[in-house]
Amino acid sequence: MNTITRSDQSRGLTTLQDQVNRLFEDNFTRERSAHADLATWAPPVDIYETENELVVKADLPGLQEKDIDVRVANNTLTIRGERKSEKDVNEDNYFRVERAFGPFTRSFSLPNTVSPESIRADYHNGVLTLHMAKREESKPKQIKISVSGNGK
Repeated sequence: MNTITRSDQSRGLTTLQDQVNRLFEDNFTRERSAHADLATWAPPVDIYETENELVVKADLPGLQEKDIDVRVANNTLTIRGERKSEKDVNEDNYFRVERAFGPFTRSFSLPNTVSPESIRADYHNGVLTLHMAKREESKPKQIKISVSGNGK
């Protein structure tokens, strides 16, 4: 008499799938890490508005103040800089390189409500913060309502 056994095909496939994924991931990671310093990068930026100003915050860890250039021309804010790779570690000693190095540029169009002459820049704990005051005429104004007697 023949016995019928049910085989779970997905069990073997999962293992094979994991092995194939690992193979591609390892090769991709090795290839990518070897050329990470050639990749272009752009620091992440948050932009928000308050009643009196527009604020831009850019994450620039590992940079020194002298490596950052902030300019405004034709209502365009441009942040430039360069993160340099660490030269004190031999390239052959790295197991993984995920941080990008090299020059970067971020540009943003500024609204006409911002006064370019009043931009203030602070750099603290790897975060560049730009405070851009709004022009007086663009700030919200409250208009008082006068109430007349007798409905006139």
